[in-house]
Amino acid sequence: MRQLYHLPISPACRKVRLVLAEKNIEFELVEERDWERRREFLMMNPAGEVPVLVEEDGEPLSGATAITEYLEEISPEVKLLPEDPRARAEVRRLVDWFDRKFEAEVSGGLIFEKVMRRFLGAHEGGGAPEMSVVRVALHNLRYHLDYICYLMEERNWLAGDALTLADITAAAHISCLDYVGDVPWNQYQGAKDWYAKIKSRPSFRGLLADHLPGMPPPKLYANLDF
Repeated sequence: MRQLYHLPISPACRKVRLVLAEKNIEFELVEERDWERRREFLMMNPAGEVPVLVEEDGEPLSGATAITEYLEEISPEVKLLPEDPRARAEVRRLVDWFDRKFEAEVSGGLIFEKVMRRFLGAHEGGGAPEMSVVRVALHNLRYHLDYICYLMEERNWLAGDALTLADITAAAHISCLDYVGDVPWNQYQGAKDWYAKIKSRPSFRGLLADHLPGMPPPKLYANLDF
């Protein structure tokens, strides 16, 4: 069986988990604290970062973008990229928006400050969150939720009529913020409706079952009617 080396509250890892689940590909989760730079893990991915997908023949693939596009090619029965070139370009634009812009302005800072610091030693940057970083990220989050609402005014899903890798990428990031209770859903109905739709999919069940030791999610995290 394939193995996915991951961290539970990692947008990149959650993105791969959702794609695997949407495509009904069986896999086993292996939690990897990549900051420990374990020698065996570095041999699989010299960059020392999760996610890493180890195929059934033992071949490792690393990086969320490379892995998800590989899965799209080997498992085309469930398509997450449209056939039309312009539609595919729009999906990739939104994937880049969330993986690059949203990560830089929102999820990267929030996840590090509110989650990762708890598990790092003092010499690794652990400790109390830097609240100035948290405040800026929460301010930026509202701009991105507004953008999701704008997209959903004319579309069934973020990139068009069908679920695509754009929705999965956005949901991977936002689900991590939802775990720490930082999304003001009631102020952004369009974004809330979109998230409720993707959160209700079978592929999301694994994410909703995540539970960090000493850091439980809020009650509404796993509630489909939130």
